[in-house]
Amino acid sequence: MSTPLIVDTDPGVDDAFALALAAASPEVDLIGVTTVFGNVPLARTTDNALRLLSLFGRDDVPVAAGADRPLVHPLQWPAHAHGSDGLSGQADTLPPPGRDVDGRDAVTLLVDLLTAAPAPVTIVAVGPLTNVALLLAAHPRLRSRIARLVVMGGGIAGGNATPSAEFNIASDPEAARRVLVEEDLPTVLVPLDLTMRCAVDTTWLGELAASGPVGRTLVGLTPTYRAYYQRSLGFDGLVMHDAVAVAEAVRPGVLTPARYPLDVDCTFGPGRGAVVPDRRPRSVSEEFGVDQDRAVDFAVDTDLDGLRSFVLERLKTL
Repeated sequence: MSTPLIVDTDPGVDDAFALALAAASPEVDLIGVTTVFGNVPLARTTDNALRLLSLFGRDDVPVAAGADRPLVHPLQWPAHAHGSDGLSGQADTLPPPGRDVDGRDAVTLLVDLLTAAPAPVTIVAVGPLTNVALLLAAHPRLRSRIARLVVMGGGIAGGNATPSAEFNIASDPEAARRVLVEEDLPTVLVPLDLTMRCAVDTTWLGELAASGPVGRTLVGLTPTYRAYYQRSLGFDGLVMHDAVAVAEAVRPGVLTPARYPLDVDCTFGPGRGAVVPDRRPRSVSEEFGVDQDRAVDFAVDTDLDGLRSFVLERLKTL
């Protein structure tokens, strides 16, 4: 039986590739998508999600809109890497939504899906963690219905939204701390340190574009995003952050983990939004009262070429 999967997302170019991988993978049953503010405002992330699912022939998947702002403090910076519509100004090249947004809010849809699923559900969260934090705060009894949480977020060596913090975590540090530090769920955190290494080049993108209409449309969503990384990193290609997290959900163990307790900086200094893993020896950290049972699996490595090939071959089937 395939694993029930929910994607919580803020599409977003890399989110588009993540949703495509979820839709193309028979190991999982994509039972729902919830949207959150992030790369662009909530109305746009929701419309993008609906249009993308229509492109992938998955109008059967319900989409519910969630949080339109962080739990506590306003978002501190504009998102610009993905363009004004989140998809390099190309959202209108996608087919119109094949269904309306679900009448339930994101948390209600999550509750209903978790309750009805025939087996515990994997949740892949590839935007700010506001929806997931609200779910766990309001419905703690449903923790047992979550098989695993796979989160794209954080950076061990530094961030991208600030020198210290990765965008998803920095967008709502309080929500991230609630989910990653205060809850006790099997969690894989997929940080920038790994996702940046999984970037694909123009040859990879060209092969995807040549695979058919869906591949061509996906690559057509990337120009503004690619131009951002060209300016910031001197790299012409695609950093597919969120698709790396979905790959782990589809094939558990494709990413190599290292298990660390962590904290999230919720102060208002230069470290706000930083994920801080405790990489001291267990004997040392326990002396200082660190609860090792609340550790999170950081994805620290993978077979890079194997991962790129896996994602490409899956997307070419759409």
